[in-house]
Amino acid sequence: MAPSLLSADFSRLGEEIQAAERAGADLFHLDVMDGRFVPNLTFGPMIVRAVRKLTGLPLDTHLMIEEPDKYIPQFADAGSDVITIHVEASSDVRRDLRTIREKGKKSGLTLNPDTPIERIAEYFDDIDLLLVMSVFPGFSGQSFISDVLPKLAEAKRIRGERGLDFAIEIDGGINPVTSVRARESGAEILVAGSSVFGSADYSEAMRAIRGGQ
Repeated sequence: MAPSLLSADFSRLGEEIQAAERAGADLFHLDVMDGRFVPNLTFGPMIVRAVRKLTGLPLDTHLMIEEPDKYIPQFADAGSDVITIHVEASSDVRRDLRTIREKGKKSGLTLNPDTPIERIAEYFDDIDLLLVMSVFPGFSGQSFISDVLPKLAEAKRIRGERGLDFAIEIDGGINPVTSVRARESGAEILVAGSSVFGSADYSEAMRAIRGGQ
């Protein structure tokens, strides 16, 4: 369970992080947007560094930015544990994944809802995390795109055939209803923003998204 801090109340970020930890978060998802690759602007390494001081849980930093190679070292140094880049935004995916690992971090790769899994499968040997977007990145609170579910199943199938061990994550429109199909299709890490931080009871929200676990 990876609550997305983009949906947290940043005026009391420390409290929000502590509450999510108590509610059962396994890691935190940080959405970095540059206003170029996606039509929104969020935050940079400074916020990641601040969050790192507030929690001991792993930080899953999702770079929705152009030219990620220019910024990977900064986000690594800020305290990210996983750094995920978009296949659509990188000019040299293998190089960027190698850079992430050379910085001692886990490498993640993600694709937009309209990008076929075939475009990303050649890099499966180089990743620790595959992130399947179930909304078009840019804004929280969007509706789940169920057409991406076969990508989860296909990624799981390929992973098994090749004897790989990368984790499969899904992000976008995840709630107690959509998470059922996501988990059934192969998702192992569920990113949820508004369905957690917009709820009155974070613990109950995460339990419901996990399927009562």
